[in-house]
Amino acid sequence: MLIDTYGRVATDLRVSLTDRCNLRCTYCMPEEGLQWLAKPDLLTDDEIVRLIDIAVTSLGIEEVRFTGGEPLLRPGLVGIVERVAALEPRPQMSLTTNGIGLKRTATALKAAGLDRVNVSLDTLRPDVFKTLTRRDRHKDVIEGLEAARDADLTPVKVNSVLMPGLNEDEAPDLLAWAVEHDYELRFIEQMPLDAQHGWKRDGMITAGDILASLRTRFELTEEGSEKRGSAPAERWIVNGGPHRVGVIASVTRPFCSACDRTRLTADGQVRTCLFAREETDLRAALRSGAPDEEIARIWKLAMWGKKAGAGLDDPSFVQPDRPMSAIGG
Repeated sequence: MLIDTYGRVATDLRVSLTDRCNLRCTYCMPEEGLQWLAKPDLLTDDEIVRLIDIAVTSLGIEEVRFTGGEPLLRPGLVGIVERVAALEPRPQMSLTTNGIGLKRTATALKAAGLDRVNVSLDTLRPDVFKTLTRRDRHKDVIEGLEAARDADLTPVKVNSVLMPGLNEDEAPDLLAWAVEHDYELRFIEQMPLDAQHGWKRDGMITAGDILASLRTRFELTEEGSEKRGSAPAERWIVNGGPHRVGVIASVTRPFCSACDRTRLTADGQVRTCLFAREETDLRAALRSGAPDEEIARIWKLAMWGKKAGAGLDDPSFVQPDRPMSAIGG
């Protein structure tokens, strides 16, 4: 097992397939983009599948989520999903995406074995979308969501970040739209993971703000911690059900004590936490010919040293050097 000194066991693996993205969201990266990882630094498809195999068969991983950057930009994605689906035991597989390429790929991903998707969409207004992402692709995301639902990549979850002065008033509209289209909406507090290091706690839209806004139009009943388990989202039943809405409050309501995640970057580094400043290199072990047992040992040792929490409330907190696009969501 991937266990740490606090008794937490990692069963959920987040695998970043690329640091590249075809959007330029203001809370993630500058308009001109970033210096992408060089191709030789990226794990190959075979290396990714081998590491997932080790994680699933030797380290107790039960769920694999493919992230980026934008994972749909990875040419070998469908093949990777198909190979991971053939592992014994077979892990649950999901994908976090901006949705732009889903209209083209949803059916193939489902056939390969993908179970479900999370799609990022922060606004229902095309003009606000263009301002937030610096790209005019709102229609593509909507069509991608529809394609995912039609391909039965369900439950289709929608992730939304609210930003002051841009879309902070849209929470009730987003929830009404999600209920109408049978998507599960999850609001995510803006986190200090932007490449510009411009995040400020003052003025951010908090979980409390979001819930207060939603309650102007909906009756929300807290689902309860016993059903939440290690999930990052607190969930509320909307108007008596069956629909639910979630809030991931990494900043104001941290859930580190129940964390069950381990992360693998696109260049083969293990991260024990989204906000960690330390990494452990598995790529070097892979490429030096280390056997699976040695790679598993390195991974276990890395997770044993996981810190108690992200430390966002600590005055000494410093953002990771890598932005979200290079870590993986």
